[in-house]
Amino acid sequence: MQLDQYKVTANISLTKSQTKVVIDDAEKELKKVRKQLGKLQDTLYAHGKYSVLICLQGMDTAGKDSLIREVFKDFNARGVVVHSFKVPTELELKHDYLWRHYIALPARGKFGVFNRTHYENVLVTRVHPGYIMSENIPGVNAVDDINESFWNQRFEQINNFEKHIAENGTIIFKFFLNLSKEEQKNRLLRRLRKQEKNWKFSPGDLKERKLWDKYQTCYEDAINRTSKPHAPWYTIPADDKPSARYLVAKIMFDTISAYTDIKEPELDDDIKANIELYKQELNNE
Repeated sequence: MQLDQYKVTANISLTKSQTKVVIDDAEKELKKVRKQLGKLQDTLYAHGKYSVLICLQGMDTAGKDSLIREVFKDFNARGVVVHSFKVPTELELKHDYLWRHYIALPARGKFGVFNRTHYENVLVTRVHPGYIMSENIPGVNAVDDINESFWNQRFEQINNFEKHIAENGTIIFKFFLNLSKEEQKNRLLRRLRKQEKNWKFSPGDLKERKLWDKYQTCYEDAINRTSKPHAPWYTIPADDKPSARYLVAKIMFDTISAYTDIKEPELDDDIKANIELYKQELNNE
């Protein structure tokens, strides 16, 4: 399987990108690779020099929540921390828009998952620029002040943020779950038909769906401006959930496995020389 085809290394067009790929035995293959990822996380923790940040973006119903549940099922619970970023709180709005993401970054040795990310600040706010007004930014006194220069600056800030954390040991993955409009319709209808799924539905989902084309344009622009070698975007076909989950897990495993310096630290020479003595001491208790 050529996983590099999903990595964004040149400008892409989302209208020409795949939204569905079906991988044989995807669920079976996922079980294998997620166990490997779990073991790799143990080594990452013992090594203690890298952290891993997984950024998940996609339209409503793209499958972010279930992907997190299935991909990280075999992790030590203390080895992965998930943050779901909603509407900024009063406290968060008193800081710059990246502050809440900085403080949620994973510690060395851990995986951090951002379910919706700092990219909401160039996606939802770009579709609804009025939201920016609640940030109380100097020089932005009206929606008309939010011009192309404003967005250029914000993209530069995001690129600098990711470059900074990458240079300090964070391995960054950014996955766009590329869902078709037709499949989103089917998933919204499923939420309405199944009583146990009703709680997931909001009338606001339909309002946002009407802005589908605008969101796609903003996603495409954000991906093209911010896919860098140290923080690449991957566009993952999301219409088939098992295949999408496997692709995400496999890309992470293959990429991290290529870091030849990530290994468990060797024991101190004095400890190694006395291992048999320590065994004997315990056995003689």
